[in-house]
Amino acid sequence: MLRLNPIAAALLGVAALPAMAQDPLSYARYDQVRTTDLHLDLKADFARKTLDGYAELSLNWLDKNAKSLVLDTRQLSIARVQTLDASGHWRAASYMLDRPDAKKGQALRIALATQPEKVRIYYHTAPTASALQWLTPAQTLSGKRPFMFSQSEQIDARSWAPVQDTPAVRFTYSARIQAPQGMRVVMSAEGDQQATGAGGWNFRMPQPIPSYLLAIAVGELELRNLGPRTAVYAEPGRIEAAAYELADTEKMVAAAESLYGPYRWGRYDMLVLPPSFPIGGMENPRMTFLTPTMIAGDRSLNDLIAHELAHSWSGNLVTNASWKHWWLNEGFTTYVTTRIVEALYGKEVADMNLQVEQEEAMASLKEIPAAKQSLLTRDPDTNPANYTDEGLAYPKGAWLLHTLEDRVGRDVFDPFLRGWFDQHAFQSATTEQFVTYLRKNLLEKHPEAMSDAELDEWLYGAGIPASAQHIASPRLAALDARRDAWLKGELPTIELGAKDWIALEWMHFLNDIDQKANVAQLKELDEAYSLRTSQNNEIAFRFYLASVHAGYNVRDPLNVFLMHVGRQKFVVPLYGAMLKNPSEASWGKSLYLKARPRYHPETQASVDKLMKKN
Repeated sequence: MLRLNPIAAALLGVAALPAMAQDPLSYARYDQVRTTDLHLDLKADFARKTLDGYAELSLNWLDKNAKSLVLDTRQLSIARVQTLDASGHWRAASYMLDRPDAKKGQALRIALATQPEKVRIYYHTAPTASALQWLTPAQTLSGKRPFMFSQSEQIDARSWAPVQDTPAVRFTYSARIQAPQGMRVVMSAEGDQQATGAGGWNFRMPQPIPSYLLAIAVGELELRNLGPRTAVYAEPGRIEAAAYELADTEKMVAAAESLYGPYRWGRYDMLVLPPSFPIGGMENPRMTFLTPTMIAGDRSLNDLIAHELAHSWSGNLVTNASWKHWWLNEGFTTYVTTRIVEALYGKEVADMNLQVEQEEAMASLKEIPAAKQSLLTRDPDTNPANYTDEGLAYPKGAWLLHTLEDRVGRDVFDPFLRGWFDQHAFQSATTEQFVTYLRKNLLEKHPEAMSDAELDEWLYGAGIPASAQHIASPRLAALDARRDAWLKGELPTIELGAKDWIALEWMHFLNDIDQKANVAQLKELDEAYSLRTSQNNEIAFRFYLASVHAGYNVRDPLNVFLMHVGRQKFVVPLYGAMLKNPSEASWGKSLYLKARPRYHPETQASVDKLMKKN
């Protein structure tokens, strides 16, 4: 790389720059200059496990005195940097990389004599890039070709593109990606369904997005159109099952639009990824990434699709300005999800879904330190270590919105929430901005809905406020009565009536009997309802967890499950339960040694941490 001479160092003003920009997880000085557009020209090299090419950034200079551009990178090998001069020629630019930080990566500091409209960075990624997982053919369904996919949220986009990696900055983007013959490239952008990849796969995202929504996948993929603006992509061996499972997607889009206004992203396509994908779904605009664990064969887990679709309004359209305000993305989306589920499947199903959500939230409080139980911290946004629990933000944030809806009625609350999305579309927002909007557009007209003190408790207090209304589903209440009688031995297993239960009822029941049911009861349950062979991963996971806790032997199906499922939500608790059971700890460790190569690095890190503790 080019070395900095003293003049370049002076231009960069390295010594004068503060250690952090506004977002503590980004080095970017987006108060000085902002990326308005990104173009990527990259080649996917599966032999080297790298993306190689260049990124071209279009810039809007806010500070007319600024003479440097600071970008976020992690493990990127920079070959050269160029700037576009006034005559249209590309000129070499001096640059330097800071020493790497374990979490934030390295700042790329580009010295500039002027304020160019465009900058190009030639680079390649590392085989260990945190956002990219390179799968061998053996880790795919067909076993014929390798596969690669990205997961950029929260700050991993910097490991595959030099960007201002903060949700405070939004930009449009385009890309040309070269990939091996016989493999399809998809991205979180407009693409051509009829493209063959000759000369590269081309994409365009005309709506501005934050960097964490940059997404790419390359593999042996087929597609099925589900409607005029929806489609699913998956490996050939999974495409038919995926298309069946996701057949209601077009109806979901229409239901969401009826509540919160037009879908503003053009198409809503989905990609079902290989099993190692570590989370349930990622709301990449135009191309939601999904775990195959949501394929149950009966469309019973489609609330996951509703959640990722809901992000098209909350998160993608209106984005948390920094990760301190995470609840604005996930709490709002969890609320919207329930409304979409109700619109499609009725209030009875939505209420069951909401009750299970609230019960799991209350149960999670036992594992979360009180200081982390608020929706956000009062501390200045300078230290991410002070951020509050990410998982609790989903149900607690939604609970706050359900409370407001219940007190003012939907006739008032729905236009209020749609107004939030409309007035802040394609913008990044803070909690303070939402509170200002809330007070002006709802609480001034309906002061009885929530006092300042109660709002303060919701935002900054520990746990769930005592004023929170707990949803009570009559259908689940009847189930609870049968469950209690069954646990006491007063109701035979065969008379539970569980053959007619939907997935939500099973999830509720299994949550409640975990660490209460004994080996004999679990054996009867298994024999009566074939739970060890359930095709519904949410049900199977909960049954395996209760079985490990009780000491009921499910090693054979659990071995298959953990060798083929990489979703952290399932994997981490199951290994944790085995490690706490003396009779299963050694077997669990040996299983992990076999399964570990199949897992995503995030999942590996989480289980590795458990193993070290034990």
